[in-house]
Amino acid sequence: MKKDISEERFVEQRVTYTLEIDQRFVIVENVPARVSERTGRRFFSPETVESLQRIVWGTQTPTRIIQTPVFEYSSFP
Repeated sequence: MKKDISEERFVEQRVTYTLEIDQRFVIVENVPARVSERTGRRFFSPETVESLQRIVWGTQTPTRIIQTPVFEYSSFP
């Protein structure tokens, strides 16, 4: 039985947006999004997408820089 899409509910939340560019990760925190309560899928307004593009491709100085470990999946038994 198909679930009626009209039952889908969204909530406004601040989320963390991540993107990989040229083998480096970019993380943008506190991004406004509409989030599906059922699936967790995030939707961004056109204005938010434009702002994200300016942040990611611009020359803005990051708030902070983090280091993170990287594992190769095939290295696990």
